[in-house]
Amino acid sequence: MAEGPPNPDFERVVRESFGRQSFMESLGATLEEVAPGRVTIAASFSERLCQQNGFLHAGVLTSIADSACGYAALTLAPPGHDVLAVEFKISLLRPARARRFVARGRVLRAGRTLTAAAADVFGSGESGEGEELVATMLSTVISRPAP
Repeated sequence: MAEGPPNPDFERVVRESFGRQSFMESLGATLEEVAPGRVTIAASFSERLCQQNGFLHAGVLTSIADSACGYAALTLAPPGHDVLAVEFKISLLRPARARRFVARGRVLRAGRTLTAAAADVFGSGESGEGEELVATMLSTVISRPAP
């Protein structure tokens, strides 16, 4: 029988932490799903977040993917712990032109200290139709006692 997450209160911990991220708020990002080892974060297209050719800036895609990876790792962290990205690599697969972007983060392997996570970022219409993969991230996240 599989064990549950080390912190049974993981969803509240993740949602409260996300609520303190003023940068995610400035991007208009929202926390869509929180489950053991999985987190989904969404952001809508905004002209104020574009690069010079009118595409959503890669920094926005990277930010929501990074947070999705980190929060996926946090769902499996022990009580009283926090997480930080140690490193990540993002591959930008196509120009980001869609109405909405969704980063789906998932834990690949949770260790005692380091967790490997991945996130795929999809662009779609407002209702989620026509999803296209626009970026993918591989991340290493460290778990440490919360400050």
